[in-house]
Amino acid sequence: MADKLIVSVSPHVMTSYGTRKIMLNVIVALLPAVLASTYIFGLRALVIMLVSVASAVLFEHLWCLILKKESTITDLSACITGLLLGMTLPVSVPLYIPALGSFFAIIVAKSLFGGLGNNFINPALAGRAFLLASYGVKMTTWTRPEFSGFKIDIDALTTATPLGILKETGEITGSYLNLFLGNMAGSIGEVSAVALLIGFVYLLIKRVITPHATLSFILTVGIFGYIFGQNGFFTGDFIFSILSGGVFLGGIFMLTDYTTTPTTRKGNVVAGILAGLITIFIRAKGGLPEGGCYSILIVNILSPQIDKIFHPKKYGRVKK
Repeated sequence: MADKLIVSVSPHVMTSYGTRKIMLNVIVALLPAVLASTYIFGLRALVIMLVSVASAVLFEHLWCLILKKESTITDLSACITGLLLGMTLPVSVPLYIPALGSFFAIIVAKSLFGGLGNNFINPALAGRAFLLASYGVKMTTWTRPEFSGFKIDIDALTTATPLGILKETGEITGSYLNLFLGNMAGSIGEVSAVALLIGFVYLLIKRVITPHATLSFILTVGIFGYIFGQNGFFTGDFIFSILSGGVFLGGIFMLTDYTTTPTTRKGNVVAGILAGLITIFIRAKGGLPEGGCYSILIVNILSPQIDKIFHPKKYGRVKK
């Protein structure tokens, strides 16, 4: 009886794969999209992303100083929030826009709810939704991509996004290749599907995320985008539906957020399907040409209820 059994609370398995390492892998996964968007839109795209990241880090550090607690900027979560927010913005926005968005994302959507792990919605998407509601014209003014080769000056010509053209005219524009490479108007980080897919494969290899939410979201958008076309049932285009808008950016890097996504695989699949259905509903019947941002935010709110439905069976429990 000399050796006593020591009982402690979970977790019982320790690992060195902490928050900082996870966030660092996400940053690495986003680098192809950062480089692609900088090449497509010019150095101003990089400046916007850097302002967004710097603002997010600054606001989180100031919040910690005000509360007189240890700074949390070293976990890199603020960097991810700022980078993702910057990638959801048009390249033509004034530089105060990403700063304001970062303030809302870090202070209102994250810190006021207790910081990392306690926020109930994705902070970057919350920041974008705030900016879209506050600066509608600036947030929907799109610049024609010119593959400027890292030039600081951008072409001043504006144009509509493929989804915007579809909403107004009912016509699908742009070849699949242009949509895949990023030769289309849109937010800074959403246009190059190939760059985002490279990041997706990297995250899967590193086992940072699982594919369930992402693939169910993309497939749902494609299938129901084809079924509920602008010109009637079964007049849509599967490939166009998934390559246009923020489907890949949202599905890979936002719908898979640990804090705001269901914890089970079945829950992830349901979350992806729900987000896809809401996206298509907004595209087809809503006032906006794209609904990815709001669909993921809605699913974030529903995640706790999805977890209750698909919670894992407790070990040793006998069903009554």
